[in-house]
Amino acid sequence: MNMADHKNQIYDICIIGGGINGAGIARDCAGRGLKTCLFDAGDFGGATSSASSKLVHGGLRYLEFYEFGLVRKALKERDILLNMAPHIIWPLDFILPHQDHLRPKWMLRIGLFLYDLLAHGTTLAKSKKIHLSGVLKKHIKDGFQYTDCWVDDARLVILNICSAARKGASVHRNNAVQTVHKQPDGLFHITLASGAQILSKTVVNAAGPWANDFLPHGKAVKLVKGSHIVVPRLFNHDKAYILQNEDGRIVFALPYEDHYTLIGTTDVAFDGDPRHIDISESEKDYLVEITNQYLAHQIGHKDIVWTYAGVRPLIDDGNKNASKVTRDYSFDFNKGFLHVRGGKLTTYRVLAEEATQTLCRYLKHDSEQWTHNEPLPGGEIDDIDHFCDSVLAQYSQHDSDMISRMVFLYGTHIHDILRDIGKEIAPGVFSAEIDYLMTHEYAQTADDVLWRRTKLGLHLKPEDQRKIADYINKKQGR
Repeated sequence: MNMADHKNQIYDICIIGGGINGAGIARDCAGRGLKTCLFDAGDFGGATSSASSKLVHGGLRYLEFYEFGLVRKALKERDILLNMAPHIIWPLDFILPHQDHLRPKWMLRIGLFLYDLLAHGTTLAKSKKIHLSGVLKKHIKDGFQYTDCWVDDARLVILNICSAARKGASVHRNNAVQTVHKQPDGLFHITLASGAQILSKTVVNAAGPWANDFLPHGKAVKLVKGSHIVVPRLFNHDKAYILQNEDGRIVFALPYEDHYTLIGTTDVAFDGDPRHIDISESEKDYLVEITNQYLAHQIGHKDIVWTYAGVRPLIDDGNKNASKVTRDYSFDFNKGFLHVRGGKLTTYRVLAEEATQTLCRYLKHDSEQWTHNEPLPGGEIDDIDHFCDSVLAQYSQHDSDMISRMVFLYGTHIHDILRDIGKEIAPGVFSAEIDYLMTHEYAQTADDVLWRRTKLGLHLKPEDQRKIADYINKKQGR
């Protein structure tokens, strides 16, 4: 929708922020017939929501903080999301090595028993004890294995945005909300960076790290930075490792993009500008050191090929230890203004459902919960392996690695790209794919395409990345 179309419109819901929570709320509200608009200052999912550890999981370590309700809720959501988007979410086995001087075996066994118990009724495999050899240092011989899920976080955001738009939501990137004022007419008058004025019956503050700009005094979110490093692949299997550190924290080492290992995260209190963050040298040291405590293959700073960092907006529960701050969420709702605090990627859908229920009650709008039953765009797949095989057979004239890559990005929408693939812009990247991302997934820049809608930036040479940037700029008339 063009910005001029907002004139004389009165929305039911205006959402500030196009991260995972804002996108999920927009989808749910629009699907219930509410007139919904959403605004983000940058790209959808361009900040925290694309800088996670890329997991849909219950959060094994949260059991130590007695957050049983959060873990149970997250485990239930894990299965729902897996069914909603099997092309971007899939099961991932985790190996938890045991070290004698850290958590004792009995504690790990009890923790995993509780994890399995809280996951009762879900479909993934239960935990088990295993013997370790090969990848880890020789003195690490025993451990446990359990299963959670991997997710492409940035794509989870954009698919929710696309679904919201298809259901009638008006979604806009690169247009920040500047001010929100409730007027005597009972409507919220919202001013955008573009100068446009929006009228809405309710407002949702899902601004993530910028939520404090709109939160009432004394309700601030606590900002915690989490950073990750990517190195060439450290092990030749598709399982992940969960590494315990002496400070009580854990770090994940995850198979990533076929040829890499993703290592993270850190937990560092943050008080700067969330738009300008980067991993620190001390965080690199931390992640390298804990990896080298476990893996036989040692790494150094020279092995790091990519890093990213994000700021998590957590509930300020008074805990001075950033790693112990709750990952649950809460709402502050006052006369039509709903503020979202906290949350984690795994629980975004149920958070959105609860937020939408709150808004519907306020608006006296009768509707039913629906998002747990409907796949995200491209996710209408019963068996992802069978689907991949059928697509490979149907498009056997194309490179199989390219087809497989696209299956796990676009799902059933791969046909929209391969039907007329166009010209090759860079190795394995054709104009139809870039056109699709620009036309249907709101991509406007090379970063959008290379690092959020896909991870082609990790695989392409700089000169090939420039070719894609040139193609996008030409399409945009820049």
